[in-house]
Amino acid sequence: MVCHPELTHEVLMDPHTFDKGGPLYDRLGKLMGDGLVTCRQPTHRDKRRLLQPAFRPSHVAEYTDLVTEEAAAVCRAWPVGQDVAVTEAMMALTTRVTSRVLLSDSLDDRTTAEVRDCLGAVVRGLFVRTVVPIDALFRLPTPANRRYRRALSRLHEIIDAAIRERRRGDDRDDVLGTLLKAAKGDASTAADGGRPTALVTDQEVHDHLITLLLTGVETQALALTSAFSLLARHPQAERRLHAELDSVLAGGRRPTPEDLPHLVYTRCVVSETLRHSSPGWLFTRVATKETELAGCRLPEGATVLYSPHLLHHDPSSFPDPGRFDPDRWLPGRPTAEERRAMMPFSAGNRKCLGDEFAMVEATLALATIAGRRRLRHLPGYVDRKPRPGITMGPRSLVMTCAPRSPMPSAASLAHRTTAAPCTSDSRTAGDHVVDDA
Repeated sequence: MVCHPELTHEVLMDPHTFDKGGPLYDRLGKLMGDGLVTCRQPTHRDKRRLLQPAFRPSHVAEYTDLVTEEAAAVCRAWPVGQDVAVTEAMMALTTRVTSRVLLSDSLDDRTTAEVRDCLGAVVRGLFVRTVVPIDALFRLPTPANRRYRRALSRLHEIIDAAIRERRRGDDRDDVLGTLLKAAKGDASTAADGGRPTALVTDQEVHDHLITLLLTGVETQALALTSAFSLLARHPQAERRLHAELDSVLAGGRRPTPEDLPHLVYTRCVVSETLRHSSPGWLFTRVATKETELAGCRLPEGATVLYSPHLLHHDPSSFPDPGRFDPDRWLPGRPTAEERRAMMPFSAGNRKCLGDEFAMVEATLALATIAGRRRLRHLPGYVDRKPRPGITMGPRSLVMTCAPRSPMPSAASLAHRTTAAPCTSDSRTAGDHVVDDA
């Protein structure tokens, strides 16, 4: 197991020697097929080239209305003064956002809720199958095994139905539309050098959608849930967040793409949440040949582990790592060591395809919800270390919903004139996160 940022980067920046693999990815491969996350290095480039355009920064800005619309719907559904299931609501939010990015409006509300529930069941069952790699145990007809198999089967059925429906209907400008064009052989040439995109099989269309659905929902939901929990426990950070929202989003309006460069502290909160409570906590690589790492000889097939959680809580990289401090990510503040040790989205050419989309989605959702509601922990709340799974975070958090009254517009505008918004030349907190390689 590598526990130092330099060694971790050495592994991640050499995917030909340290390829995707190990028990985690072997299990994920049975679930996701040969998608972007689980595929081996020789096929990775073509798969990434096909999907990359949907997640470029210029395209991500188009998703702003989608994210803020869904986040505003969460606020409307939360009764003020009552307890709300935050994790469940964030799962619903990120499921709707991800499904709309992938499939437009192919899923109705009932099916979207079904996808959310299935994803929860699959993720819970997947971790057990990773740490206890004895297949015979999971063929037993236990209630847990039956739930897992039903959820997995239903997810595949929903994706297959969406693909069939789209083939019968009109083309749409979403990820499914891009994949179906490639499957028909009429996809546009790739941006990098104009090389044509490889023909995609029907099974690959399915595998890509399952992969993006699984990787785009729960991690985002847990990150947002952790952010609200941390803000409730750190009132000074919450006050600074509210001050920025009242300044930038005068009168409590929803954020637009033009507001993103000004939501500096909001993005700092997201970045620090990903450092303090990163949902992705443990990953593996496999040595493709005999090699040497940190003076140790590794045989071909050796499994190498790395943990963003350990890297993010190493005091040699982050002073007082247990402290939640969004100021760490203010422009000009992070050191080179902190930027290099911060890798919630991995690094190298296998870095998360949707890293910038994830940052934008979390920033917009946090800004929209925190601008309208305050969440308070229930009396007697105790912060307990979450149980590790495939992901890690608060899986059943319930909080009390309180209203917020934004600053009057005049005061907000006056406050904004004294702020120092990001310019095109300055680095925002999110830039430090996504530029970790």
